[in-house]
Amino acid sequence: MSTVDAPERATPVIPGPAPRILLIQAPYYAGVCAGMRRGAERVLAEAAASLQVVDVAGSFELPAALRMAIRQGGWDGYLLHGCVVKGETDHYQFICEAVCQGVMDIGGETGVPLGFGLLTVETLAQAEARSADDRHNKGAEAAQALLGQIALARKWNTR
Repeated sequence: MSTVDAPERATPVIPGPAPRILLIQAPYYAGVCAGMRRGAERVLAEAAASLQVVDVAGSFELPAALRMAIRQGGWDGYLLHGCVVKGETDHYQFICEAVCQGVMDIGGETGVPLGFGLLTVETLAQAEARSADDRHNKGAEAAQALLGQIALARKWNTR
């Protein structure tokens, strides 16, 4: 599904206390991450969620930081933001696969609510379009997915 075809979603209703969210972001592309963060903040504000933000050096560090945060505890869910732009070498493929597999492994092992906002794009212009202040913002999409997972975890009382 492309960004243009993505359905418009309502912010999930979260039963119980306001969710506490940790955003782990890799602001290598600062403007892109700032745009994704604004989209996420808008969605999280609709759910009255609190947000704490930490930065890591790059997208490759996202899975390790996620694991550390889960061990630390104290959050209802974890939101990850980053951007990898394809270059002239294989680096793009290695980073994208490692980060996606790392996050998937941690999510499967722990069952923690996650929102995964890693942009993997051909050009910086594509990333800027996906982090713009409109309904196609991938940071907002990841936040909505996260809130849905928190609601499900609370329904099933898994956390």
